[in-house]
Amino acid sequence: MNAAADASAQRVASGASSAEQSAAAPCIRVVGLHKRFGDQEVLKGISFDVHRGTVLSMIGASGSGKSTLLRCINRLETPSAGDILIEGESVCLRNGKPRSMADVNRIRRDLGMVFQQFNLWPHLTVLQNIMEAPRSVRGLSRAEARAVAQECLDRVHLGDKADAYPARLSGGQQQRVAIARALAMRPKVMLFDEATSSLDPELTEEVLAVMRDLAREGTTMIVVTHEMAFAREVSDHVMFLHNGLVDEQGPPADLFSAPRSERLRQFLTRAKA
Repeated sequence: MNAAADASAQRVASGASSAEQSAAAPCIRVVGLHKRFGDQEVLKGISFDVHRGTVLSMIGASGSGKSTLLRCINRLETPSAGDILIEGESVCLRNGKPRSMADVNRIRRDLGMVFQQFNLWPHLTVLQNIMEAPRSVRGLSRAEARAVAQECLDRVHLGDKADAYPARLSGGQQQRVAIARALAMRPKVMLFDEATSSLDPELTEEVLAVMRDLAREGTTMIVVTHEMAFAREVSDHVMFLHNGLVDEQGPPADLFSAPRSERLRQFLTRAKA
């Protein structure tokens, strides 16, 4: 029996409730994930778990596969092989057959995605941008969606910008609106794809401050980032990707203070330069 199975058996033997066992199960499980674009294999067999209430940061050089991996989790890209499970449910297969898009869309409602670009509707106010998905996807009434949108704006410290249009906001403010829009869907996991890469240092700090707040609140997060200080401070677990594989992973104190991989040592040296 492997260690995970042994731990599960011990919880059952000790009389742990089903709720306790569920809480211990991974929120996201990635198993043997491959992704190929034509002849190019971008992901070469990646496996990991993310548990509820934890923050996983993925670091690595551009082209290492980080963003592709995140897009596979959200099924914006279809994996070539392997599987992804959200709360134990596969987003790739059902009864051994590929999931329908209706199934995929239902499952990924529980995943909030924040991209490098803000992708806000320019003709809608900030509040209307946030209300749109809860109304059209979750079926909330206008009043319910408005209340949720205002609450999420308050969480990202933009409660006074509800009636503003995106063009009147700074880049950092627009990205915080994008975070509020994702939060409004009440996701089980927040996915961040280099959310600060297009921002200058001052605006970057605005967005990172909101992400730190979410981490302190216990939001489950997977973060692709080039912000090493942020990854070290906020993460429960860090994965260093190189050439489509997990080259090294572990607690941030271990990876940043005593990296075992020569590739990781070189990457961190360049990141400090």
